[in-house]
Amino acid sequence: MKLSKNQYIIDETQPHIVPTDHPDRRVLQQLVNVCPAGLYQLNQDGGLSFDYHGCLECGSCRLLCDEKTLARWRYPAAGYGVTFRFG
Repeated sequence: MKLSKNQYIIDETQPHIVPTDHPDRRVLQQLVNVCPAGLYQLNQDGGLSFDYHGCLECGSCRLLCDEKTLARWRYPAAGYGVTFRFG
């Protein structure tokens, strides 16, 4: 799998994507469907599981959502984020 060749440098102190506490359920399902890295998952109780560590920084979730679903979306700080390796 080519995604496994990517290198990720993660800033554990400042996540670059932060979901809100009470996002819209319909939008959550869209996030699950659109994320190319599969980082959004719905729990059995309808809650959201999200892990920004494998983020490809494509911006799909940012384009889909408003401030009611994502409290923050920004690119990681300089020196952090994904480095693509197509090897």
